[in-house]
Amino acid sequence: MAHKKGQGSTRNGRDSVSKRLGVKKFGSEKVVAGNILIRQRGTVLNPGKNVGMGRDHTLFALVDGRVKFDKSKRLIHVLPEAAASAN
Repeated sequence: MAHKKGQGSTRNGRDSVSKRLGVKKFGSEKVVAGNILIRQRGTVLNPGKNVGMGRDHTLFALVDGRVKFDKSKRLIHVLPEAAASAN
């Protein structure tokens, strides 16, 4: 009796590499200019004061300071050290 070899396993075994999205620096954490704050798909959160946005919607710090989240407007700010210590 001739048998055809089963092909079930050849269709499995593919999975995409995880993209490591999410918050990288949390509220009131110290950051240096250039630090990545958030990796995201689309503008879940938008850049505020002293925060830049990359081509892939990554938010990053433009100055040294502390991170501040504005939840009502969905913004992220970086307050420079002098201003952060006054608040």
